[in-house]
Amino acid sequence: MKIQIPKGTFDILPVSPEEPWQLSALWQFVEETVSQVARDYHYQEIRTPIYERTELFDRGVGETSDVSKEMFTFEDKGGRSLSLRPEGTASVMRSFIEHNLAQQKSVHKFYYMGPMFRYERPQLGRYRQFHHFGVEVIGVAGPAQDAEVIDLLYQIYTRLGLKNLKVKINTVGDLESRSLYKAALIKYFTPHLSALSSDSKIRFEKNPLRILDSKDPHDKILVAEAPSILAHLSDEAKTHFQQVCNLLDQIQVPYEIDDKIVRGLDYYNKTVFEVISEDLGAQNTIGGGGRYDGLLASLGGPDLPGVGFATGLERVLQVMLAQKTPFATKPGPFIYFIPLGEEARDKCFTLATLCRHHKIAAEVDLLAKKVAVGLQNAARSNATYCALIGSDELHSGHIQLKNLETRQTTDTDFDHLITHLQGLSCQLPIFKHLTGSGASSPL
Repeated sequence: MKIQIPKGTFDILPVSPEEPWQLSALWQFVEETVSQVARDYHYQEIRTPIYERTELFDRGVGETSDVSKEMFTFEDKGGRSLSLRPEGTASVMRSFIEHNLAQQKSVHKFYYMGPMFRYERPQLGRYRQFHHFGVEVIGVAGPAQDAEVIDLLYQIYTRLGLKNLKVKINTVGDLESRSLYKAALIKYFTPHLSALSSDSKIRFEKNPLRILDSKDPHDKILVAEAPSILAHLSDEAKTHFQQVCNLLDQIQVPYEIDDKIVRGLDYYNKTVFEVISEDLGAQNTIGGGGRYDGLLASLGGPDLPGVGFATGLERVLQVMLAQKTPFATKPGPFIYFIPLGEEARDKCFTLATLCRHHKIAAEVDLLAKKVAVGLQNAARSNATYCALIGSDELHSGHIQLKNLETRQTTDTDFDHLITHLQGLSCQLPIFKHLTGSGASSPL
C-alpha cells in the first residue's frame, strides 16, 4: 500500500506542486526577504528545537488558550512529556533563560523561522504543520519598541508586495486595567452564561478576556456588545497606548483601533495587534503579536519586558498569489550542458564541475540521448544558457552558447569558457519574476 503524507501537512516541491504556493522557489524568496528585513532592523537569528518539555508550553501559552488544547504531546522513552512547539515565543524565552543571555547586554532582538505544530481541523490557511516567521525583543518597555515591531511586520508585507492590508491594534492594559476589565466582563457575561459555548464557560471562570477571542458564532454576537477595555485602562496603560498610536502616525503606518483584539495566548499585556487580509477567506489574519512583559519571569527568568510577533508563511504566500503579486525567484543553472555521446558526457561533466568551482551555477544532462529532449530539459530547468557538445566541439575545442530566452548565440572555446560566462553573467539580471500563474519574464 502506498504511504501518504499525514493529514494537515504538505510537501514543498521544486516543480509542479499541487498548489502554486507549495513551490520551493517561492518559499525561498519569501524566507530570504523576511530574513533580510529583520536584519535591516538589526535583529539576529535564533534557532530552537522543534520539541520542548510540555511544561514550557503549559506555562507559556496559558491553560485557557486554544493552543494548549491543540498540542502534539508524547512521552519519550524516559517517560518525560514532550510537545512539538505550537508557537515560537516560549522556546525563545526558555533559551534566553537557559543561556543566561540577560548578562550579555541590555537589549536582545531575535528573529526565528521554522515549522510549528497544532492538532486542529485542516483548512485553507490552517494546517497541523505550519511555518512561522517571528521576532522577539527583550529588554525594552517603552512604546517605541512596540511601534518598531509593528512597523517591521508591516514592512515585511510591503517588501513582499502585499496590498489592501488592515493593521488592527488594541491594548489589553496592565494588571490594574485587566482587573477592572475582568470585573466588567464578568458582570456583562453573567446573565448570558447559559448562552456561551462550553469553551467560553471555562474561560469565564479562568480568564474572561479570552471569551473575546472565541470563534463560536453565538459567542461573537455577545462579544460585539461587551464592554470595551479602552474604558477601563489605568493612566499608565492609557498613556502607553496613546504613545504607540502617535509613533505609528509619525512613521506613517496605517492602523485602526479594534478594542476586541486580545490575541490567542494568555501571556499578552498592553499592546496587541493583528494584520488582516481580505483575500484569505475565513482565516484572514496573516500576522500578529504584542507585548508580554511578565512572561520571562513566569518561566523562571529575570523580570524583563518583551514584545514580538509571528506571521504564517503559508498565509503570506496564499495572499501573494490571490493578489497576483510577482515573485522574484533565482533562476536555474546559468549554463546547462547537453552532451552528445559518451566522450562528450565526460567533457561536459568536467566543464560543469569547473563552472561550479568558480561559483557559476551549472548542470549536465547526464541522460541526454536526443538534442530536442536535452533542449526541453534545459528550458524546464529555467537555465539561462545551454551548450550542445558533440564530436565537432570536442575536435575543434570551440563551444556555442545559446541564450534560452533571447535565442541569441555566442561563441567561445573550452579554455576561455569561465571568463566568457563571467562576462555574460554581468550583462543579465540576477532575478526573474514568476507570477502566480507561473509565467515568467525578465525584470
